[in-house]
Parts: sequence; structure tokens; C-alpha cells
Amino acid sequence: MAMFDLTGRVALVTGGSRGLGREDALALARAGCDVVVADLLIESDPNLQEVAAASGSVMAQVMAADRVVYTERTAAEIAQMGRRSKAVQMDVTDFQQAREAIDQVVAEFGHLDILVNNAGCHDHVGQLMDQSPELWDRDLKVNLTGAYNCSQAVWPHMRAQNYGRLIFMSSITGVGGGFGQASSATTSAGILGLMRSLALEGARHGITSNAVVAGIIATESFRTTPPEMVDRMVLRTALRAPGQPADVAAAVCYLVSQEAGYVTGVELPVAGGIDLFTF
Repeated sequence: MAMFDLTGRVALVTGGSRGLGREDALALARAGCDVVVADLLIESDPNLQEVAAASGSVMAQVMAADRVVYTERTAAEIAQMGRRSKAVQMDVTDFQQAREAIDQVVAEFGHLDILVNNAGCHDHVGQLMDQSPELWDRDLKVNLTGAYNCSQAVWPHMRAQNYGRLIFMSSITGVGGGFGQASSATTSAGILGLMRSLALEGARHGITSNAVVAGIIATESFRTTPPEMVDRMVLRTALRAPGQPADVAAAVCYLVSQEAGYVTGVELPVAGGIDLFTF
């Protein structure tokens, strides 16, 4: 028997236009899941450039300029697998918008079983005196409040069906800190506190809550990292190589599967041993 059979389940993945979110969505679909792909950027949006600029994310602006936005394309690929899928434009920082989108998903798909809180900004780099107050606020709103908004919006539906799987995407910086990454590290650590709290609250309602703690993963944004920094991070990693988005997606599929039904409140490192004492 194949493990991680998610046939009949419905998932929503935020930040699904590229990178880890896109890979998570495709992997869930391969496991039999119907998937809603949500992102602030959607390629058919006539105001794509303006939306990207307003987000304050350098990576979002680069994606929009280069048309590296695959929200609708990802949904189309999932549909080609024979799964139900839909692309949804959603700003996770807007609770009302998140709630309306999730309510609409439940109305169209009948239920919503899995929420992958993947949307995030991680392009704010600089030591404390160089950190931008505006980008600090943006990161708190997108990375932390965004996950809170989506989780709160989906919570009544999961409670009503006495079943749910919440996944939070964190980072190794949330465990060990990040030099020049105060906002990213702070929000990654905050995500873990939120995840554990919802694991406690959800346990009596059949809802599990877990986090994937990613190390250096070879996504589009990682490829923009200066080579000398990449070399240093790889040398810090026990496996001496960056991970692949598929490595993270496999962990997500496990944590939302029936096989992980007794796993909750866990932060699962997919980090190649970067959190170990490596020399």
C-alpha cells in the first residue's frame, strides 16, 4: 500500500505561486489531494506589477517583472492530474479577505481539511541598525499575523468536522537566530509558539498542528544569494548541500497524512543537519 494517501482531502496552500508553496501544492495533489493554490500574486491580474510593488517585497517585484508567477499554472497542473483545483488571489494580512476566501473554498469543495501556512517574506536582511521599521512591520504582518489570520479563518470549519491538519512553515533561524535576519528569525520563532498553542487547542477537536523548520533550500530566492554566503551555509550543513523543495514537500505530506495522526505540536527540521554542531 502506498503511504500518505490523501485521496478525498482538500488543502489550501498560501504563497503557492512558486518555491516551497508551489512544490507543496503539487506534492499534495500527487498524493491524491484536491488543492487550492492561494497567493497575493496571480498571473492574470492586470495590476500584477502594482500589487507586487505595494507588497514591499523585492522578490515579489522581481517575480512580477520576470513573470515568474505560477499560481494559476500550478492549479492547472493539479487539474491535469485529475484533482480539483483552483487559484485564489489572497492577501493573508487581511483577515476579512482570508475568511471570505476560505469560506468560499468550503462552499465550492464541500470541506477544507489541510491548511499549509507557507506565505512569507524573507528578503529583509541587515544588522539591527540597518533594519527597516517598515519591513519589520511587513514581516510581522505577512509571516506571523498572516498565518494567524488563515488559521483562525479555517478553525470553525475544522472544528465542525472534527478534523484538520495545520502546517506552519518556519525556518532554522527561528531556532538558532539569524545574523542580519532579525525580522525573519523573530517571525519564524513566533510561528513555533503559535503552532504549539494551536496543537493544544486543536487536540480535543481532531485538529493537529505542526511545523516544518526549513534549512537552506534551493528555491528561486536562494539562487539570488551571494555565492560566498552559500558556501558558508553549505559548510555549516552536515550533509554539505542545500535541500530541495521536494524534501520539504515530503515532510508536509507526512505531517498531514493518516500516518501522522498521532503527531502534533512538533517542529520537524528539514535542514540537512545545519542545526547540529558541524565542523
